[in-house]
Amino acid sequence: MSSRERILGRVRRALADTPGEDAPIERAYLREHGDRSVEETVELLAENLADYRAIVHRCTSADLPATLAGMLAARGAKTVLVPPGLEPAWLADAGTEQVPDRAGSTPHELDRIDSVVTACAVAVAETGTIVLDGGPDQGRRRITLVPDHHICVVRVPDQVVSSVPQALERLDPVRPLTWISGPSATSDIELDRVEGVHGPRTLEVVLVDSQASEDVNS
Repeated sequence: MSSRERILGRVRRALADTPGEDAPIERAYLREHGDRSVEETVELLAENLADYRAIVHRCTSADLPATLAGMLAARGAKTVLVPPGLEPAWLADAGTEQVPDRAGSTPHELDRIDSVVTACAVAVAETGTIVLDGGPDQGRRRITLVPDHHICVVRVPDQVVSSVPQALERLDPVRPLTWISGPSATSDIELDRVEGVHGPRTLEVVLVDSQASEDVNS
């Protein structure tokens, strides 16, 4: 018997009592860590976003246009990139030139844009992550990577989940998913942090409480 045959024989004997290839493998992964209320989940999202150096704002749906207008004015933005499906009312109060998302826009043209405003697909509280899926109110992936300032609107609590597994259940894997945890940043060998290397230098997230508006109207 050759050395090869002896080794393979030992492997077969070691695997004799293991399930076959078609047997399902059960993994008892936790779907979320801890038992939190909806309010606590939103608070955790806000805390983790801020921990990643994102700037977090909160408002109601009724106050969103004024909030966005104030944010753009404070930034000194003269131009704002707008995805085709973004709700027009969101930027109704903004005195900023609105630039539509065009397929023919060059990287140089996008780099000259001051700000971009998008919605999101879902936000993950445990990781402080917002996920874009290229939907009509989010636009092409590049419009959130080239401009230096990104404002992302998250509807709470509808678009907020606790964990990554819960987020994956809501997302279509064939879509162009962009996972964002804070502004773009990297560190060199001396751990000097540099922001804006491969994405926006500044990320602002607006948590819009739609339920608060409903309570006021009722």
